[in-house]
Amino acid sequence: MSLVVVKAGLQTTIQAQPRAGQRHLGVPLCGPADPLSMALANRLLGNPSMTPALEITLSGFAARFEVDTHIAATGADCDIAINDQPIELHRSYRLGAGDVLKLGPARQAVRNYIAIGTGLAADDFLGSASTYLPAKLGGYKGRALQEGDVVSFEPGEIVREHRATPAEFRPALAGARVLRACRQKNFPDLTESDRASLFDTNFTVGARGDRMGLQLQGKVFQLPAAGYLDSAPIFPGCVQCPTDGVPYLLSVDAQTTGGYAQLAQVARVDRHLIGQLRAGDHVRFLERTASHAARELREKHDYWRKWLPDVDVVI
Repeated sequence: MSLVVVKAGLQTTIQAQPRAGQRHLGVPLCGPADPLSMALANRLLGNPSMTPALEITLSGFAARFEVDTHIAATGADCDIAINDQPIELHRSYRLGAGDVLKLGPARQAVRNYIAIGTGLAADDFLGSASTYLPAKLGGYKGRALQEGDVVSFEPGEIVREHRATPAEFRPALAGARVLRACRQKNFPDLTESDRASLFDTNFTVGARGDRMGLQLQGKVFQLPAAGYLDSAPIFPGCVQCPTDGVPYLLSVDAQTTGGYAQLAQVARVDRHLIGQLRAGDHVRFLERTASHAARELREKHDYWRKWLPDVDVVI
């Protein structure tokens, strides 16, 4: 029971639950760059939110299925078809043996997610099947999929009716984002002007970016100690500033420690949005205290729990 990759695209990997609690071993969080979109795809098939699924980056994907199953796709706006017949994102569909599923390039945002059957078979490492490309761990042989790869899955129960994500639970993936963030440890070391600029600059996502982080253009910060500091723990969502003063917004595959200035931390309530930012998108940071950010996270959980009962493991 498997699918055969016809077109692998720029970077298609298997992602699943993050490797939480392993950072003391030097193992990054990993998992889906946009966990909410992956959870929504799995929800349409009745799977737990972090069931292993495909994460497709920018340039599309195609696969031929060798057994009857059902699928659902979410994420970036793109063309999607079964046997060249257009279908929609945020709906479940039945596929028969021999059917070909195709996704075109992302028109806006970066990533799509495809949930298949009751989940993809994948290599487990430290309790997660998520692919970590730099160390070649998890997923499918620790790497991105290639043309001709055969990926196994359990087809699950074949249902007749299409399931659809309610309109109020379909995220708007815009080209401009406001991310709630708290001050980080090195924020006080900035000049008064730079402290004001961090939360008052319309940053543009630069061309340098991947699952580890995204370069932000629009402001160069003056750093203490020429930007070199003692190595310290670091987490996804951190706004980190190397020695040249150009900040980076770290994402799910971010390193576990770093010796560059940590200026801000995107609050958990908005961290899932980072995975859909692409070059040219605009980002502003909205300052929050830790208590304010925690309250907004609880409110977001209350909203999403109506559709995603296990939202606590998603956002």
